[in-house]
Amino acid sequence: MAQGNRPDRVAEEVRHVLSESLAREVKDPGIGFLTVTHVKISPDLQVARVSYTTMGAGSTPAEIAKSRAATKAALERAKPFLRRQLGQKLRLRRVPELNFHFDEGIAHQARVEEILIDIQKDREANPYVEDVPPDVPTDDEPE
Repeated sequence: MAQGNRPDRVAEEVRHVLSESLAREVKDPGIGFLTVTHVKISPDLQVARVSYTTMGAGSTPAEIAKSRAATKAALERAKPFLRRQLGQKLRLRRVPELNFHFDEGIAHQARVEEILIDIQKDREANPYVEDVPPDVPTDDEPE
């Protein structure tokens, strides 16, 4: 039986409640500056896949991995509290199980932007020169 757009509406409400709770009520220092980017909920409203991203994760790959692991562990510790908050603020028969996943989309977007900036700097440093020998006349020049 199709649910129409109800899972989408519930997912948006779950995202809103989680964002508010993480910003205002969760005091775990491991969470830091976290943004809930997207929530995908199953058609039966039992499982919610929560995508998140963090800012200021570090500069080296090892620091980034360590920061992501700490954030994931902090979210797992806060999961029972967050489910309780969802149960209090949403009118659902069962509160969905929360599965947290880091959103790689923002990191990929930043990497693509960095590559484009590098290409632009290369073009400015080495302007394009036509590969035509200087002694060959072009159509623009009279002979």
